[in-house]
Amino acid sequence: MKKYTVFIFSFVLLFIVLQILSGWLLTAFYTPDFSLKNIGVSQEVRFGQTSIIPLLATLSIATLAYFLSQKLFVTSKK
Repeated sequence: MKKYTVFIFSFVLLFIVLQILSGWLLTAFYTPDFSLKNIGVSQEVRFGQTSIIPLLATLSIATLAYFLSQKLFVTSKK
């Protein structure tokens, strides 16, 4: 149970850090599109492209959290 608790805690902590860093980077590198300025207010909603990067980042965080929980609570076999 202790390993599971450490895994969940480290996963949540690493996930929050990833979300804050990715939000900061997206905000820092955002460039607004002024090409639609003269057209007026558009009723069309434009979504960004989808990517597999968030899935890979979540899997890498889960893997890192798992190995961290395994490393912190090593049981010795006698």
